[in-house]
Amino acid sequence: MSGFSRKIINTASAVSLAALLFAVGVSAAEQTPGARKTSFAPPESSANRPSLEGIARGLLAGADNVLVFSAPPRETEEDALRTYQPIAEYLSRITNKTIVYRYPKDWLTYQTEMQRGSYDLVFDGPHFNSWRISHLQHSALVKIAGEHAFAVVVRKDDNRITDLKQLAGQKVCGMNPPNLGTLSVLGQFDNPARQPLIMNSLGWTKAYEGVAFEKKCAAAIVPMANLKKFSNHENSVRVLYRTKALPNQAFSAGPRISVQDQALIAAALMSQEGSPAVARLVSAYGGEKGLAYASKEEFAGLDAYLKDSWGYSR
Repeated sequence: MSGFSRKIINTASAVSLAALLFAVGVSAAEQTPGARKTSFAPPESSANRPSLEGIARGLLAGADNVLVFSAPPRETEEDALRTYQPIAEYLSRITNKTIVYRYPKDWLTYQTEMQRGSYDLVFDGPHFNSWRISHLQHSALVKIAGEHAFAVVVRKDDNRITDLKQLAGQKVCGMNPPNLGTLSVLGQFDNPARQPLIMNSLGWTKAYEGVAFEKKCAAAIVPMANLKKFSNHENSVRVLYRTKALPNQAFSAGPRISVQDQALIAAALMSQEGSPAVARLVSAYGGEKGLAYASKEEFAGLDAYLKDSWGYSR
């Protein structure tokens, strides 16, 4: 067991495990041909070590002591590995379990595998967290601190567009549904035949540049937190519309991760020791305030954003 684990469980001055469980809000998950994974195997006895052959065969999540971590395909696989692989490796050491990061090749793969319960640990938007809590017995662990809202921006020198409804039938750079920002914006258009045309972008920078510099879209949907980071954005674009603020993106854990390990994972992500592992993720998703504990109650009802999306009606 690592020094961090001993500190959490054994040190008298540390927060008790029961208190961690309360703060985290813990409540009483398979490899597809199109998905790729990377793995980290922590040092342990041969009796408990998952077989490499088993991992190669793509065992069910949770089988042979293997837990699967994933997130939406919002960036290239290379960028995703840089962000999420350090987290998988760190949590593998902390829990003494093999946690593999699996990159979904597209949104359809991600949705299908998530709905099947193939993922044990997930980092994504509040509407997905809400759905998994309601339907897959997931528990909310840790979230990006602060509010989660999106902006629809247009070029500052484009005076033709003054109202969101004017984007009907026009190209908008963003991410395909069921991305929360896209769903929030499309929900403002009553007639499905009169909606913007979403041009899928790999990453929020690409979406922003598609309007600000490349001019291939009339507008872009980007998180407010990310917009603030773009250099000189006030002179390049203007905000046409802002969505309702919601709880931020979060990690959730499924029932194949024990209650004790869920608490340990939450505490590890929040710890100073875990800062290097989550640094890229926090920076990528605008977390100026870092991470905060999450509870299932704050995500209640947010799965309503998915009501018209394929596969979420159960």
